Amino acid sequence: MDTSTTDGWEHVARRMQHLPGAMAGYLDSLRIGIAAGNVPAVRQVREVATQARKQVGGDSFFASLAARADVPPSLQADLDEGARVASEAYGRLAEFLERDLAPHAREADAVGREHYALASRAFVGAEIDLDETYEWGIDELARMVAEQERIADQVLPGAGVAEAIAHLDADPSRKLHGTEALQAWMQRTSDQAVADLGRTHFDIPEPMRRLECMIAPTDEGGIYYTPPSEDFERAGRMWWSVPAGITEFDTWRELTTVYHEGVPGHHLQCGLATYNSAELNGWRRLNWNSGHGEGWALYAERLMADLGYLDDPADRLGMLDGQRMRAARVVLDIGVHLQKPRPDGSGTWTGEDAFGFMAQHVNMNDSFVRFEVNRYLGWAGQAPSYKVGQRMWEQLRDDWVAAQGERADLKEFHRQALSVGSIGLGTLRETLLG
Repeated sequence: MDTSTTDGWEHVARRMQHLPGAMAGYLDSLRIGIAAGNVPAVRQVREVATQARKQVGGDSFFASLAARADVPPSLQADLDEGARVASEAYGRLAEFLERDLAPHAREADAVGREHYALASRAFVGAEIDLDETYEWGIDELARMVAEQERIADQVLPGAGVAEAIAHLDADPSRKLHGTEALQAWMQRTSDQAVADLGRTHFDIPEPMRRLECMIAPTDEGGIYYTPPSEDFERAGRMWWSVPAGITEFDTWRELTTVYHEGVPGHHLQCGLATYNSAELNGWRRLNWNSGHGEGWALYAERLMADLGYLDDPADRLGMLDGQRMRAARVVLDIGVHLQKPRPDGSGTWTGEDAFGFMAQHVNMNDSFVRFEVNRYLGWAGQAPSYKVGQRMWEQLRDDWVAAQGERADLKEFHRQALSVGSIGLGTLRETLLG
């Protein structure tokens, strides 16, 4: 939101003051769920209660937001009041979760096949064979591991993946110090990608060539993208929420992330939908289908590798690190929620199994692993939609090229595919192939 003007701060104050009403409606929905026996896993209730309590009191996001304002006293009073009532609303949420919902919540993390099939279809925009996809995920994960090991040997001859990563982490030439250096590097990298690809592989309209790289005002972790305003007065933005205490960043890990969030990833995808507002209605511009959107971003990462932007073995290892994580998510998410046999044959998946499995396949600290796995367990079908979406994008591209024969031009495929906005992947396939 705009915080550069008095009008902007007035909107902030009103939105904070309206938050208690929204929270009250949410709590009513949860009460209805309890009465109907439609409740989440107790693990999710406890995690969300912990997160909610972080927004209570003088250290909350709302309090720090109000404290940033440089406005007349009367408006400052409105902001402080808005911060107070918003913070109190989160306190009521935490209390409700712990006192009222937790006693009714189920112990099992698994949602079951029926629920999962519906969730998966919603996230992907197409019905997939869950059992075949689980087996494909196991094979894809093995392929990612093998490719990583091959690249690790190129980074440091004779090294395994862990040794290669340690070698790169110790390389000062691949390290950024402080968020200012991180933001500047993100911006330079993004600007170069826009300039290069706009000349060669994509048609990038002039208003879209401005992409702002930002450090987020929160410290929860994660990197995300927000689209431009419809008039492009507010540019598309790539945000990095840097966890508290983190001051060093490795470029070899994150180069592929800039391509994922920016160009040719989410910015190209979402920016073109906004730019084509004369042809696309609001739903097709603003709707977010995870398989389409995140699948495209992973497709974009691989595309940049194919185009030579990740030829440095270190940068390619970073890309594969992310791709391996996404493949692991397919296996553990379907495995846990459908209670499938574990790949090693040692029994049936449980939620607790997912933490060790994820830690085995990502080079991240324990807090990141726990945050990520808790999200998967509470958002059935969402995490696999990234890698499944990438698979379906690549299958669609290959089938489109085969249908076009000698006329095939990937630039034209990308133009056609992105011109229809955000739709389910089943609908996209019908649109492009008939």
